[in-house]
Amino acid sequence: MIRVQREDFDVAAETASIVGSDHGIGAVVTFIGLVRDISGGESISNMTLEHYPGMTEKMLERIESEAMSRWPLSASLIVHRYGHLEPGDGIVLVITASPHREAAFEASEFLVDWLKTKAPFWKRETTPAGAKWVAARDSDDAAAARWTGEI
Repeated sequence: MIRVQREDFDVAAETASIVGSDHGIGAVVTFIGLVRDISGGESISNMTLEHYPGMTEKMLERIESEAMSRWPLSASLIVHRYGHLEPGDGIVLVITASPHREAAFEASEFLVDWLKTKAPFWKRETTPAGAKWVAARDSDDAAAARWTGEI
């Protein structure tokens, strides 16, 4: 399941909705991406995330579908926020559930790596010097490359 939303997410409620009454789930991995107050050595007062509605959801669905085909997941969830965010705010929530922990951990890492490099979101950080768009990082591309293959 994927959602792109302006409002915050409730990790406990989202986890409960993923697990439900499925007693075959033996592992749940939760990743929460947060807004930092520093980036590249500069302080950040806030961040704005923009996206392309329709295209964004379609790409998130493709990324999630790829994870579901690679690992024996019982369920997964991607919630990605957009709009104005402050340091400490949650940006993204990824939950993977599987009968076994290895699949849940690997699928979570895959989803986060591919979200960072393939999801059509644009970040603008506000620093004391003004607002600036965040450029792609080679380290994110290197992390995603370990999963090989394109979607």
